Amino acid sequence: MKIPLLARRRIGLGLLGAALLAALAFVALRSGPLTATRVTVVQAAEGRLAPALFGIGTVEARRSYLIGPTAAARVRAVAVDAGDAVRAGQLLAEMDPVDLDERKAALEASIARAGSAIAAAEAQRRDALARRELAAVNARRYVELGAQNFISAGAVEARLQEQASADAALSAAEANLGAARQDRQRLVAEQAGLSQQRANLRLLAPAAGVVTSRDAEPGSTVVAGQAVLRLIVPASLWVRVRLDQARSAGLAVGLPAQIVLRSHPGRAWPGKVARVEAVSDSVTEERLALVAFDALPPGLSVGELAEVTLALPPSERAVVLPNAAVKRVDGRTGVWTIEHDALRFAPVRLGAAGLDGEVQVLEGVRPGTTVVVHSEAELNAGRRVKVAASLAGAPR
Repeated sequence: MKIPLLARRRIGLGLLGAALLAALAFVALRSGPLTATRVTVVQAAEGRLAPALFGIGTVEARRSYLIGPTAAARVRAVAVDAGDAVRAGQLLAEMDPVDLDERKAALEASIARAGSAIAAAEAQRRDALARRELAAVNARRYVELGAQNFISAGAVEARLQEQASADAALSAAEANLGAARQDRQRLVAEQAGLSQQRANLRLLAPAAGVVTSRDAEPGSTVVAGQAVLRLIVPASLWVRVRLDQARSAGLAVGLPAQIVLRSHPGRAWPGKVARVEAVSDSVTEERLALVAFDALPPGLSVGELAEVTLALPPSERAVVLPNAAVKRVDGRTGVWTIEHDALRFAPVRLGAAGLDGEVQVLEGVRPGTTVVVHSEAELNAGRRVKVAASLAGAPR
């Protein structure tokens, strides 16, 4: 039976349409929105982590000194330069005394004059004491004679008045002597204060150390408290390190540390946490810790950058997953799991984290659960996935 031409054309167009629909379906399933997302997975397993903290810090001196005058003065001489090692008590710089030496000489003369005044007051006191004793003897004699009516009552009263005047003169002499001694004591105190001011103009090293900065030259005028020299104690060098607050659980004094200096990138220097600052940086959300060296590296310089790794105690056994598997969806932290070929988001509670990219999962995932680590596209519940060994060369 011969098929008409029109029917053959209709059959051909129908076959072509079916082929096009099949091709579109194939493309949609392989590379369109209905295609399965390639993922890599891992089987959740229990294990222990060796958690650690990592931070960047700078080398600082625990004991550093700003050497300067206690009053405004002009620099007379500077005896050391930056980089010089000094011993405790060594003269570092000296300020111009201006008129302190002359004022000290004037005070010494005033003290000598006060000594002479004390000697004169003591002589006056001795004279007044002798006069009082004589007046007392005469008064007693006249009182006895008056009682026997050998002399008049007026003569007795005159002798008693002489005794009272002698007592008053002695009191005045003793007061003058006390005033002279107090005046000399005041002058001696002023001399001690002036000597202290003069001594403060000699800037001495408070401890053995190294001069790190020379901030003023001879002839410069500095104010009270301004540094002329800066001094550090090399044995007190440590590292001030900043650590992420979110990972700082377990940070404590005494934790062992490994310190890698920028000047020695291939070597780690052992140390330990010497102090944890009570105040954190609320802007950068970091905690501050001071890490001391077990033995100071040679040639260590203040301000040098260092990478610090702190070892925390081993964690308890729990499910351990790669940190890359942890996602945040709708404000919740969790992982994507594959159960019975269905994709599901499981909220989790995390524990300690290691520097090797592993994280401890305390709740939300059981051992043996298949967990998605990486995916070639964003995941959502119900999306088809295809497990692959690697995402290298995945189609886009």
